[in-house]
Amino acid sequence: MGLEGLESTTPAAAVAVFGDRVRQAERYVELLRRHGVERGLIGPREVDRLWDRHVLNSAVIGEEVPRDARVIDVGSGAGLPGVPLALSRPDLAMVLLEPMARRVDWLTEVAETLALAVDIERGRAEEKRVRARLGLADVVIARAVAPLARLAAWCLPLVRPGGRLVALKGASAADEIERDRGAIRKAGGGEPTLTTCGEDLLETPTTVVVIEREEPGKAGPSSRWRPGSRAR
Repeated sequence: MGLEGLESTTPAAAVAVFGDRVRQAERYVELLRRHGVERGLIGPREVDRLWDRHVLNSAVIGEEVPRDARVIDVGSGAGLPGVPLALSRPDLAMVLLEPMARRVDWLTEVAETLALAVDIERGRAEEKRVRARLGLADVVIARAVAPLARLAAWCLPLVRPGGRLVALKGASAADEIERDRGAIRKAGGGEPTLTTCGEDLLETPTTVVVIEREEPGKAGPSSRWRPGSRAR
């Protein structure tokens, strides 16, 4: 697909990431630009950097998600990272989990506007009734939700054994890993792996921490699905 007809602000990397869904991605960015601040979804300073800092930054984590996976986006909020990932990876079965009613309404509007096949659930990952309702996923994703210790405690119970938690993090990721390694193990996670996504596409690649859910009773890291393996 060429760039003809795309918005002038659409980066070339968006075509590589979204393919024939790039116009849906443009529409999503436009929705965030028009309504994100007034609805408390993004800060005013984020409007001019929606593509690189938010949408593409989220979509490239598909490198750490296997094909045909069931994915739960915990604390989806504005739809990040779940909506960009669902747009870039139509093979995924995506669930957007969000506790706030007004944000659930937003996510519902986005899904309808973009004709995006995602499931939207209201609730918190740490609630037992929510866990029972959702069941287990192959992958749980989260962005700017909580420190790793809390994130692991909330999210790993939603991950099937051998599956993984993929957490988008910033510059403090390595320090979080050192600080929270014991809590992650206690929550059922293996050794956290720090990696980056989108190195060939983004000026600033996305930093992620990948934590595999241990098999019950297993003493060491599982060998079924190593962090760093890429979806094809």
